[in-house]
This record gives sequence, C-alpha cells and structure tokens, in this order.
Amino acid sequence: MDKIAVLIPCYNEEKTIAKVVKDAKAALPEAVIYVYDNNSTDRTVELAREAGAVIRHEYMQGKGNVIRRMFREVEARCYIMVDGDDTYPMEFAPEMVDKVLHHNADMVVGDRLSSTYFSENKRPFHNMGNSLVRASINRLFQCDIKDIMTGFRAFSYGFVKTFPILSKGFEIETEMTIHAVYNQLQIDNVIVDYRDRPEGSVSKLNTYADGFRVLGTIFRLYRDYKPFGFFSLFALLLAVVSVLFFIPVLAEYFATGLVLKFPTLIVCGFVMLAAIQSFFAGLMLSNSAQKNRRDFEYRYTLVCEKELRQREQFGK
Repeated sequence: MDKIAVLIPCYNEEKTIAKVVKDAKAALPEAVIYVYDNNSTDRTVELAREAGAVIRHEYMQGKGNVIRRMFREVEARCYIMVDGDDTYPMEFAPEMVDKVLHHNADMVVGDRLSSTYFSENKRPFHNMGNSLVRASINRLFQCDIKDIMTGFRAFSYGFVKTFPILSKGFEIETEMTIHAVYNQLQIDNVIVDYRDRPEGSVSKLNTYADGFRVLGTIFRLYRDYKPFGFFSLFALLLAVVSVLFFIPVLAEYFATGLVLKFPTLIVCGFVMLAAIQSFFAGLMLSNSAQKNRRDFEYRYTLVCEKELRQREQFGK
C-alpha cells in the first residue's frame, strides 16, 4: 500500500502531461504518480514515462472507465485525482492530502468555482452548466457542495474501495459527489486556483452531449437514492392532472344530474390509480434504499478494517 497515490487519467495530453507529473512529484515527493492512458494516439505515454510516472492502461474509452480501473488497481491511504491538462495547480495537493490523512475526510473537493474558474474559463456554456448542476444537486440532496464537477479531488481508501462506478464518461464527478453526500461521508472543501488550458491543448468535453449526460445522471441518482421524493413528485403531478380534468365532469353532474363525459371520467380514474401506485412504489423503494444504506455502512466498515490491518502490517 502506497501512502499517497496521484492518479492522472489521460487521453491525448502530450502538451501538458510531463509538466503535470513533474508538478505532482514536486508537491508530493513521497507520492507514487500513476498515469492511466485511455488509448492516446500522441506522445502522452512516452512523455509521462520520461517524467517519472508509472504507466497503466484502460482500453475502454471514457473517463468513468479509467477511474474504475484506477480505483480497482491502486492501493493507497490517500488518493489525489487530477486531470492531465494542467488546469489545476498541484501546490494545493498537500492541503488536500492533510485533510484525508489527519482530519478523516473521505473526499476533498478542489473548489474552482470559488476562485478563478469563471474568469479563466473561456466557454460560457461550461460556466452556466457548472452553476446549474451545483444548484440542482444542492437543492435535491439538501447539501452545500461548492464544486460538483471538478476534476481535482482527494479520496480516502474507504471511499475508493466502496464507490460503485456506473458512469462511463465525464458524468463520473457528479456520480461520486452524490454518492458521498447520500452516504453521509465526510466531504471537505479546498479552494484551488484554476487556469485555462494552454494553447494547443484541446478539451475532450462535449459541452452539449456531456451536459445532457450529467443531467441524466442527476435524474437517475435522485430516483435511486431518493425514491420516495422522486415517485411522490410523480404521484402529485398525476393526482393534480386527474383532479383538474375531473372537476368539469363533477360540475356538470351537479348541474344536470348526468355524466356526459364518461371517457374523461374513466381516464381520470386510471390516472388517479397511477398516482396512488406511484406513491406506494416510492414507499417500497424507500425501504429498499434504506437497506442499501445499511449494507453500505457494513461494507465501508470492513474496508476500513482492512486498511487498518494493512497499515499495521507495513508500518504506514
């Protein structure tokens, strides 16, 4: 088990990868630097190896797939994850490591949005998207996370070994944030500077496609983690629709003693039944979600005990 592992997912970052590796070694001399290449077609691997990084590969395309591979293979007490595009200054890494090793943090967020992100980033839709995602998650999950989609984070061993990665692409940051919030893991915040990519370095993020994937991830995780709220909302909407269409039928009955719109009445009945079903589905799935929470706590305890045994065995 390494004490500190720096994890750098990479795809065609030859312009910046050597500098990122060297900066990581300077900021964290005791750390092992891992560069996980994701089918790069340029000199990323060659330059990273020359800079002193351990090179590993993930052949399934997508950042989520890379992080799944990294989390499975690397054993460390503290993990620093940083993008290979040199947008995050590594001098903030020691503070993030300290919060994991000495203050029990499970995840430390490198907060760009509270510093230079909005002035440095030249893509206005990214600015709007980050603000929208942050507001949505903080509202839906009753939390106060400062930066949801940052690629600069620190993790504990327990977080890394119990995080179920389902995403394949850039929505992975959103998924890990919601996972930490829902399972009441300790999340700390470190404000970091952000700088735009250097000239010649091209972002792999597709503003619209990846943006919709992120929103879809929020929708899916809210349904999975907060099923009672999710299905109760649907039940309320269906009930309101049913009542609104039923009112004219009822008024006509009181006025004439006749029901002339039987199809509308029948549809209203079925819609109200769907609302009732949705409400009780939320109740049942909420019980299942609570069981998953208990199972997670048990798994998390086992992983932390394993880490403690390894530390005692190797004296770290």
